[in-house]
Amino acid sequence: MQYRTGIGYDIHRLVIGRALILGGIEIPYNKGSLGHSDGDVLIHALCDALLGALALGDIGEHFPDTDPKYEGIASSQLLKTVKGLIDSHGYKINNLDVIVVTQAPTLTPFKDKIKQNLCVLMKIQENILNIKAKTNEGLGAIGNNEAIACYAVASLVKAGG
Repeated sequence: MQYRTGIGYDIHRLVIGRALILGGIEIPYNKGSLGHSDGDVLIHALCDALLGALALGDIGEHFPDTDPKYEGIASSQLLKTVKGLIDSHGYKINNLDVIVVTQAPTLTPFKDKIKQNLCVLMKIQENILNIKAKTNEGLGAIGNNEAIACYAVASLVKAGG
């Protein structure tokens, strides 16, 4: 079997007046991610990991923040496009592991809903995706509740292999 692995990372500033979207789900909070799109740091990191596994560059190359057609776009649409690239290159998602790093809000109550939504978007079983939530122990911009970050690792396998 032919396996491919990619790593993704994203970070966004947290600001008042924006919705906090993670994995395509709105999380109730007084701040949200600043970004050209909806600022979904989790989906952005996933897209980068999946594109990396395919050796197809990064999210900025496929969906540049200088292109007005991506302004305010739901990141779930970007993920669907990346999933289409995976399919068209003859691969399927083997495993995904994600760490969201934020001081607040607490994400544990939302992890199952986020996971279910992502699995529907990518058409994968829930046992393929793992989501972890961590704080930054009060350190740096994340610890000061000024930013949110996400790390993702993706493993793909050749379809039919």
